[in-house]
Formats: sequence, C-alpha cells, structure tokens
Amino acid sequence: MKKMLVASLALLMASQAFAADPISQRKDVFKQYKPVVGAMGKMVKGDTPYNKDEFAKLATQLEQLSQQPWQYFPAGSDAGKTDAKTEIWSKPADWQKAIDNHKAATAKLKQVALAGDLAAIKTQFGATQQTCKACHKDFRKD
Repeated sequence: MKKMLVASLALLMASQAFAADPISQRKDVFKQYKPVVGAMGKMVKGDTPYNKDEFAKLATQLEQLSQQPWQYFPAGSDAGKTDAKTEIWSKPADWQKAIDNHKAATAKLKQVALAGDLAAIKTQFGATQQTCKACHKDFRKD
C-alpha cells in the first residue's frame, strides 16, 4: 500500500511538472495552428471549395489561438528543446510588437471572414500569414 501511495505521488508530481513546462505548452498551442491555417489556405487557394461559414469558423478559431501561446514564454524558458530564439527575451519590445501585429491581423481576418468577401479574405489571409513569417524570421530558430 505504501509503495502504491509513493508511486501515485511520484506520478502526480511528474504530471504536474510536465503540465507546468512552458516549452511543451507553447508547442501544443502552435501545433493547433497548423490544421486551422492549412484548411483556410486550401480554401483561399481554391484547393477545396470556399465555404463562408466554415472559413469564418476557422478564422474565429485562429483568432482565439492567437491569444494563447504568449503566456508560455516566461523568462528562463529559452533553455531546453525549444525553437525560440533568445531575442524573445533580449528584445521584449520587438517581441511584443510582433505579438500585437499577429493578434491584430487575426482579429481583422476574423472580421473580414464574417463579411464573406473572398477577395478581401485572400488579402487579409496573406497579411496574417506575413505576421507569422515575420515572427518566425526574427524569433524562431528554423
């Protein structure tokens, strides 16, 4: 009984340590971007039929995702298996500007998607992707 209690406690502590790992947490959020952006991109390119309601739903998801990963970049989380560049922590004003640009672009994409004008969506989708690329260029090891 005592061994089971100790093992259970060790497992609980390990799971809490993993849950508190900001690198894993931010990677999990960013992994959620891929299917959302991928489905949107297929509609924008014409690989799949454009569906106004589905695109708006995806744009809403993307806007929600754009709010999440930034909390998982606390000081000291640049060590370990991360693709984050040290510039995130050494240039916090630039990092915050990149975050703000991305959030603004995803919010605008959501608004444009709700209106349903495919030409405007294509333009804003491209602008939103540019905020991703800019951040990767300056703040991610590729």
